[in-house]
Amino acid sequence: MKHSITFVGLDVHKDSITVALADDGRDGEVRLYGSIGGDPGALDKAIRRFRRANAELRFVYEAGPCGYELYRHLIKQGFHCDVIAPSMTPKKSGNRIKTDRRDALSLARLYRAGELTPVYVPREEDEAMRDLVRGREDAVNATRTARQRLSALLLRHGFRYSGRKAWSIAHLRWLADIKMPHPAQQIALQEYINSIEENSERVDRLTEQILKLTPTWRMAPVVTAFQALRGVAPIVATTMVVEIGDLRRFENPRQLMAYLGLVPSEESSGQSTKRGGITKTGNSHARRMLIEAAQTYGVPAKVSRVIRARQEDLPRVIKEIAWKAQVRLCGRFRKLMAKGKSRNSTVTAIARELSGFMWAIAREVPIPA
Repeated sequence: MKHSITFVGLDVHKDSITVALADDGRDGEVRLYGSIGGDPGALDKAIRRFRRANAELRFVYEAGPCGYELYRHLIKQGFHCDVIAPSMTPKKSGNRIKTDRRDALSLARLYRAGELTPVYVPREEDEAMRDLVRGREDAVNATRTARQRLSALLLRHGFRYSGRKAWSIAHLRWLADIKMPHPAQQIALQEYINSIEENSERVDRLTEQILKLTPTWRMAPVVTAFQALRGVAPIVATTMVVEIGDLRRFENPRQLMAYLGLVPSEESSGQSTKRGGITKTGNSHARRMLIEAAQTYGVPAKVSRVIRARQEDLPRVIKEIAWKAQVRLCGRFRKLMAKGKSRNSTVTAIARELSGFMWAIAREVPIPA
């Protein structure tokens, strides 16, 4: 009997899944199955109804707030499933009508045609570490926002700190001595201060847990190896690994740079070539960490005590890559600045090349299966 493939497009929401089916072949029928419940059990019931003998089912749905629950559920049952990037889904120009029905039909049709780009799905253990790292990032952002709100309150009432560094011990003492004109304002001031302290404590707690749990993680060797590079402290290294996963899945460093959105945008036609700012596609968390790490290459190359301590137990080949990265990136930083490039453009260029050195290090580190 002839073997066939049925492509199943799933438009997934919190409480519902709209299912569309596309038969194999260019002229195969594309039809709507209907809307079902949003849980895996409801999908199992639907599969038993539309599954045909000798037909292979291949599922696809867009990455979103519902995560990878359906993906893992289908994979465990032996089905093929892809989670695709919504931003990379082809859309017809001028199409102003968007419904669950149309989205499901479009997914099934495009999946059959091979026009969809799947995303990297992390293992459950890797996703757990990513949730922890992103929780810390949220706490850092909450701390920054709370500080901005307090600063705005003080500025509105004419309080300006004349010290050298904000949020130092001296600055916190200055805040404690402020007396607002009205009791209500004093309460507001204290609540802002309390909010900053609470969020700062959250950052410290989450940082401690990241440092505690990382050594027991299967990707710990890669995290340790990345720290041989200047500017790549434990949090930066952990963030890069949890956000990107196994860097060896990229065939060359250019693919990784493009994935991180650190390559220039381009608009070329005929003899005209126009390049603009970076594309900013892909993972913004990893890109932000790379930009932060690249700031440290503005000074001459040097293996400091901190870096030497992080490199102590690492193989010689990784140390050589890290030193090569320092020599090249520090020199390139100076040259770009001497040419009149803005610091932001220079740092972005350094971050792009730094990701390439990370790719080279990742290839030298064995990762447990």
